[in-house]
Amino acid sequence: MLGIGELSRTTGCPIETIRYYERLGLLDKPHRTEGGHRLYNLTQQKRLQFIVKARQLGFSLEKTRELLSLSENNTRSCDDALQLVENNVADIQQKITQLQLMEKSLRELAGGCRSCCPNAKAPDCSIIDALAH
Repeated sequence: MLGIGELSRTTGCPIETIRYYERLGLLDKPHRTEGGHRLYNLTQQKRLQFIVKARQLGFSLEKTRELLSLSENNTRSCDDALQLVENNVADIQQKITQLQLMEKSLRELAGGCRSCCPNAKAPDCSIIDALAH
């Protein structure tokens, strides 16, 4: 049995996040000592490690819940997990595209400032002007 601090260190998951996952029902409520301290068993530790890994790979809380469901359901197919992964890859690709567009816009803003107003006062800056309009 692990206390919440040790579970946090073992899994790399912050204590508040562990409590949050409990409130959401992603992680079962732990056994409590007479003093009210949480104690987690190996099954809960493994489940939390699964959740942490899924979140690190960009799965939403809802998709993580679905993956957990798949891990506990003998009637569902591996194709269900594959579909979740492929959908997540598509979402990540879309985010990458959006981030690249943001980077391009920011570089253009910085370039404009370097060329026209490097010594201007902040209110006269081309960056501030571009963001305001």
